[in-house]
Amino acid sequence: MQSIGNPGGAGIGQAGIGQVGIGQAGSSAGAQLTPARVPRLPPAPCEPDAIRGRVPQDIDSVYAHGLGAALGARARRRGVRAIVVGKDTRLASVELAAALQAGIRASGTHVIDIGMAATPLVYFATRLTETGAGVVVTGGHDEDDRNGFKIMMAGEPLVGDDLRDLQEEVRVGRQADARARVIEVPGARMHIAASPCYVARVASDVRLARSVKVALDCNYDAATTLAPSLLEALGCEVTELSSDSAEAYTRPRMAPSDPRRLANLANNLRYSDNELGLLVDGDGDRLAVVTRSGAVIAADRLLILFARDVLARHPGAPVVYDVECSRNLAREVRNLGGRPVMGRGGAAHIAGKMRECGAALAGETNGQFRFRDRWHGHDDAMYAAARLLEIVALHESPSNLLDGLPLACVTPALRLDLAGIDASALISELLARGRFMNAREIIDLEGVRVEYDDGFGLVRPICDSNAVLLRFEGDSGTALSRIQEDFRRQLLSVAPDLRLPF
Repeated sequence: MQSIGNPGGAGIGQAGIGQVGIGQAGSSAGAQLTPARVPRLPPAPCEPDAIRGRVPQDIDSVYAHGLGAALGARARRRGVRAIVVGKDTRLASVELAAALQAGIRASGTHVIDIGMAATPLVYFATRLTETGAGVVVTGGHDEDDRNGFKIMMAGEPLVGDDLRDLQEEVRVGRQADARARVIEVPGARMHIAASPCYVARVASDVRLARSVKVALDCNYDAATTLAPSLLEALGCEVTELSSDSAEAYTRPRMAPSDPRRLANLANNLRYSDNELGLLVDGDGDRLAVVTRSGAVIAADRLLILFARDVLARHPGAPVVYDVECSRNLAREVRNLGGRPVMGRGGAAHIAGKMRECGAALAGETNGQFRFRDRWHGHDDAMYAAARLLEIVALHESPSNLLDGLPLACVTPALRLDLAGIDASALISELLARGRFMNAREIIDLEGVRVEYDDGFGLVRPICDSNAVLLRFEGDSGTALSRIQEDFRRQLLSVAPDLRLPF
């Protein structure tokens, strides 16, 4: 395929533009818009990986148009002729995507519309069309009064300072300068069907030794239009628990870790012959797995399974993970001959660390996985599910394989809301004054993680709120209790009024 991003290309870019007719885009170029409201992005260290806000208080069609114009101008400066646009199932996403596309076209940049799409499909479509640029209008699993934009430019998701710079471009109204110029040939819009290409690409690479019976829950969101087709193309028998797209407009949005979704999936496995349960996030970027025993297989345990597979082909390769992950993961990666690399959580940090060390695999405790082994390195729950099925299909009982992965005594993530003390100040005080008994190492990569010979304790800030997350792990129940008590003493020594959740 010839590049649509190459100004000199003569393939899909020129042919597609000629077919749809450039002159159709003209009405949006001269629209008079009021100043856009700009959603607030979190300050460092909580690096943003998306623009998020309330609708219409923070994000509306005016803002979306301005964002599109700024993105279109960026693309033109880079010599990119078109931007891929997709959207999730929210009603507000229809209007926001239309306004976004109008802004992009007003800048003279073309739009490749792929319709309703999970985030990984947009990322894939930027490679398929060779533009390297794309936007998906999505609120993920946030409430319906929120929405946002995930953006890719130059083949990588726009995160951190680059995203803040883009926000500033919208804020100061650079798009107004673009509107002041007469765009003689506004950008065109073309449609492509990216889903069949995605399914064909994955199915050509991932081969299952046998058919696996799978229960699948996509929570009626955008992944519902793609994930079942992918699993069926791999040869699976799929039972969809949320397949009616009309329900997307009335059902509450829930994260893969939501107990209601997990219980529903566990019940299906109990009373059916399905071998495995898979949950996919509204964005299509997070994966959760339930076995026939009713166990939810934590993401760091799945990462051990993926590491066994990837490191067999890439001896000595780094594996990146976040600060919440189990000690078992690092231990297993070392035993496999790989190099465990701990990084700060969040897509911006994990993706950056992965590029920095050349990792073939990365994962986070929230269920996001990234493969640069046979794939493109973007978080993609559906591709991760395909790679998981490829592994478990080699075994007679997928549940026995997954239930047998290393497991320590670990607490869930515990949230502590703070009053009268700032989260960053609490962590600073803990680092300065904490006297942790028999600590082997204190890691201040993100908050405070204290390593002991038989476990760890973690306190880290939670983005966009004055709260911290606590997590504890021990090789035994006795070790876990001792580590929690050590943290209790240290936390209360710096903030005696804390009401600890453990």
